[in-house]
Amino acid sequence: MENKNKYLRYNSSNYDKQPFVQVATEPDVAVSSWEVINNILKRKISERKQKSTIVAVEYYPGVHEEELKQQLIESLEPTISFFTNDLFKSENEVLELTRPNVTDDAVFGYMTRLKILDFFDQEKLKDAYEELSKARGLIVVYGYGATILAKEPDLLIYADMPRWELQLRYRREEINNLGISNKGEKASLQYKRGFFVDWRVADRHKKDLLRKLDFILDTTQVLAPNLIDGDSYRKALIQTVKQPFRVVPYFDSGPWGGQWMKEICDLDREKINYAWCFDCVPEENSLNLKFGNVLIETPAMNLLLYQAKPLLGDLVQARFGDEFPIRFDFLDTMEGGNLSLQVHPTTEYIRENFGMPYTQDESYYILDAGKDATVYLGLNETVDPVIMVSELKIAQEKSVPFNAAKHVTKWSVKKHDHVLIPAGTVHCSGANCMILEISATPYIFTFKLYDWERLGLDGQPRPINIDRGEKVIDWSRKENWTQQQLINRIEKVGEGKGFIEEKTGLHEQEFIETRRFWFSETIIQGTENSVNVLNLIEGREAIVESPEDVFEPFVIHYAETFIVPAAVKNYSIRPYGESVGETIGIIKAFVKH
Repeated sequence: MENKNKYLRYNSSNYDKQPFVQVATEPDVAVSSWEVINNILKRKISERKQKSTIVAVEYYPGVHEEELKQQLIESLEPTISFFTNDLFKSENEVLELTRPNVTDDAVFGYMTRLKILDFFDQEKLKDAYEELSKARGLIVVYGYGATILAKEPDLLIYADMPRWELQLRYRREEINNLGISNKGEKASLQYKRGFFVDWRVADRHKKDLLRKLDFILDTTQVLAPNLIDGDSYRKALIQTVKQPFRVVPYFDSGPWGGQWMKEICDLDREKINYAWCFDCVPEENSLNLKFGNVLIETPAMNLLLYQAKPLLGDLVQARFGDEFPIRFDFLDTMEGGNLSLQVHPTTEYIRENFGMPYTQDESYYILDAGKDATVYLGLNETVDPVIMVSELKIAQEKSVPFNAAKHVTKWSVKKHDHVLIPAGTVHCSGANCMILEISATPYIFTFKLYDWERLGLDGQPRPINIDRGEKVIDWSRKENWTQQQLINRIEKVGEGKGFIEEKTGLHEQEFIETRRFWFSETIIQGTENSVNVLNLIEGREAIVESPEDVFEPFVIHYAETFIVPAAVKNYSIRPYGESVGETIGIIKAFVKH
């Protein structure tokens, strides 16, 4: 870029790429390195002074099994060991079992209701039960579903990792999916199987284990594991849902990606671009927990599996279960290109076809914009559905340009505009926008209609879903309706000394509500029995504090997304550091009751 600091307003970025929760209580065990971990586990085993001890080592799909076997299982020197993966059904049986969920679609499947027990061959399991009952000495049962065989182990260890690292391992062709040998399969197909099958099965099983495991083994960093005892880990999760916190963001390049995040988030300038930042998607983000000097990187999803009610609030948890319903992410097209022209499925369609109970309603908050920034949103008044769909299919089949402006309305946008996108609305961001996407969380359910004749970064065309898309487009969402209903529906709802509160959305058909605050003084907020997700949209930094002094002050920086659990109830925000004396801005999202 010509100007090194084109987007930075200050001399440096202060965006924190590795936020963590400092755990208040001293852990019983918090250690690093295989050698130290093995010594700790051997000591724990010897302290039991039993003739026979059963150790179960469970793990999440995606761990490096050979590393775990060589560095942990063999180092424990068991008298006998059982590898539960050997007790699974045959690969062909697993493929057949999961076929209704995986489907033949390149992108989409159906959310499984399978459990880990369904993957076991019952005859093999029966024989293993019998052999285990006769075993003596140090018995180690390891693999997926280890506690299916070792139902009440003397020591339970769970080897875990966040889903983003798991996806990187797909790309590096390092791992298989659950129950099959498909290392090296196209990463997007491994991801699809993981999303619709493996992660659902593993999370259902893990939810029960979190309440009784003796140790969590963080295997995120290859050959650099960390171990924490189960009680300390659970206490850390309980602490986390009593205070504001951030999950660990991750960034990825894309065919339309931009240059804004390189500066604002201080990323690798040598990368071609950064298209996405998943700044708050707890299902896939990790959560850093710091115990003294030991940093445990753990799936943020574990918070939902263990502390869903205090995190989400009773009413939200009753509606969404163990799922985090609000997503904040960045879409960077500054000096980049248009996103794909797309539409999201209706609730009825996503429920019937993919097994999801709610759909991907969303919005674009314009965090920054170039002079020529635009979004495509809604349909022109003269649109003809038959002609539009026909021309989309011709563009796809013959690789010719599609005249999007002929059918879809193109709107100029500027910084701090808010564009609402209920499901069924045709849309995409144009170039030179920095989007803070505020949406519901079913995050892969995008039907691409047109991708501007370009290839993905892998050199292959990205999947287009015109047939599905045309089934869910709301053809009544034309220019006049869009302007009245979806663009800058901003309403002032409060004002006082040093602050203004505005309602900016989302659309009445969407379950998320957003409030924007401009303030130079302290503002008091309440969670109102719903998790709050916020982003500092203007200002270098702010501080979040507890009026009742129940959590430590929490500093946030420009563009950072943070979560305030429902259990926090009351909190305040004020300008901090270099922002003192300035008017700064926050946008907050929560679930409407």
